[in-house]
Amino acid sequence: MKIKQTEFVISAVSPNQYPNDALPEIALAGRSNVGKSSLINCLTSRKNLARTSSKPGKTQTINFYRCNKSFYLADVPGYGFAKVSKSVRQAWRKMMETYFHTRTSLHGVILIVDIRHPPTTDDQQMLHFLRARKLPTIVVATKADKITRGKWLNHLKVIRDQLRLSHQDPLIPFSAQTAIGKKELLQHLSTIFSLKA
Repeated sequence: MKIKQTEFVISAVSPNQYPNDALPEIALAGRSNVGKSSLINCLTSRKNLARTSSKPGKTQTINFYRCNKSFYLADVPGYGFAKVSKSVRQAWRKMMETYFHTRTSLHGVILIVDIRHPPTTDDQQMLHFLRARKLPTIVVATKADKITRGKWLNHLKVIRDQLRLSHQDPLIPFSAQTAIGKKELLQHLSTIFSLKA
């Protein structure tokens, strides 16, 4: 699969704002500042489609991008960022739980972690939540260009062990800078859509 055409559709905070054309959807979840926007830009070959920021917690809505006029990427707010008020964190959590519990067109989730660091408790809880919802999940380890290729296996083993991933569970090293992992990730997305069709 190749993404040849992409458009930003809407930033939503409640179900009545979600796109209602029933196209299949893949959500992107991960800690704040883990590289979700960069991943979206790499997948869609659009440098500034999703706004990147050095300030964690910038994404405060669910941002919907329509790809190839046939499916959506949904970028949900990053979790695990402490430098926002408790009320804001609670609002984000409620918004995300509502989305994941009610979105019938959601076919799967890309869970993004940083290859350089062990998964956090928040990452583990997020994966547990997604499994409970029986959502197909692809774990993507971003920023692979920040460490040497010879260290990938050790870092990926730590991620696989701490998230309790089986060898059948996809875990993809990825770099938005070099597009490492892009082709493999798009293949997995195509598989998810085929399985749910």
